Amino acid sequence: MTVGESFLSANMRSEEPVPLHEEFIYCCGAATHVLKCGPWKDLSKDESKNLPRLLFMIIPGNPGLAGYYRTFIQALYCGLNQQYPVWVVSHAGHCKPPSGMEMIEDTDIKELEDVFGLNGQVEHKLNFLKKNVSKDIKLVLIAHSIGCYITLEMMKRASELQVLRSVLLFPTIERMAQSPQGKLMTPLLCKLRYALYMPVFLLSFLPEGVKASLVRFALRGMKTCDESSITTSINLFSVDCIANILYMASQEMMKVVERDSTTIKQNLKKLIFYYGTGDSWCPQHYYDEIKMDFPDGDIRLCEKGLRHAFVLDASKEMAAMITDWLQDDLTKL
Repeated sequence: MTVGESFLSANMRSEEPVPLHEEFIYCCGAATHVLKCGPWKDLSKDESKNLPRLLFMIIPGNPGLAGYYRTFIQALYCGLNQQYPVWVVSHAGHCKPPSGMEMIEDTDIKELEDVFGLNGQVEHKLNFLKKNVSKDIKLVLIAHSIGCYITLEMMKRASELQVLRSVLLFPTIERMAQSPQGKLMTPLLCKLRYALYMPVFLLSFLPEGVKASLVRFALRGMKTCDESSITTSINLFSVDCIANILYMASQEMMKVVERDSTTIKQNLKKLIFYYGTGDSWCPQHYYDEIKMDFPDGDIRLCEKGLRHAFVLDASKEMAAMITDWLQDDLTKL
């Protein structure tokens, strides 16, 4: 039985809800939303006898809201026969903190300069791992969009991480401003983003039900839309969240220029790339070029027509594919 088949059989034989733990914490002084699938809530204690051998950690795209990946991590956890924890960590400052929690921790200690910027988000993930995950636990990093750039930077800066595999989905790791979507968005993100704050501020006063209706209207073109995406998108009516999301995006346009081929070459056997066929953030010729530069790499082109923002409508399908890709790695553990 393949891992993908076991995913289906696990769903058929059990209708119990997938254990999901939710936390809002401060990491590098910034509000951070963490979703954890499985009974493992604390992976930092070396003395624990029940620590798993492997953690699946999701590095999101932008907006880096953990809630968009709720269905994805649940499906992945089931596909792994509930044997390994699956966590997703939001980007710093992209989530709306619960009542009583501020976006920035009230402390005199400044943990990280520019935590909401692209470099800060890399250090934010490394800091999270350092404080929350035992160094003895192996990692499977599953990254989406700009999360792929962050993941390559993490592997470059912290070679001591025990990364078994990194799965890079729709990877925006080069020439973002030159991509079709980048050419459209760069002027808006780099010169006009402040103009967006006022309408978002006004919309923030709408009742939650009206906000949800607006989100449904915006996503009306999809045949099926993940319900968790709708509730998560309500965060986008927060000026603080939008400011941090757009600020990070503006840095992406300026800083994600040349592909880091050195880091890719050094870690090629650990990497799986998955490109889209109609992806306006990383067009197909980016795939053709990296495939030519790294003919021995595991570099795949989507044959299913999945959109760049797969979490909106194809989380379960993507999770099933990933469990199949990693089957050999997991049997060798």
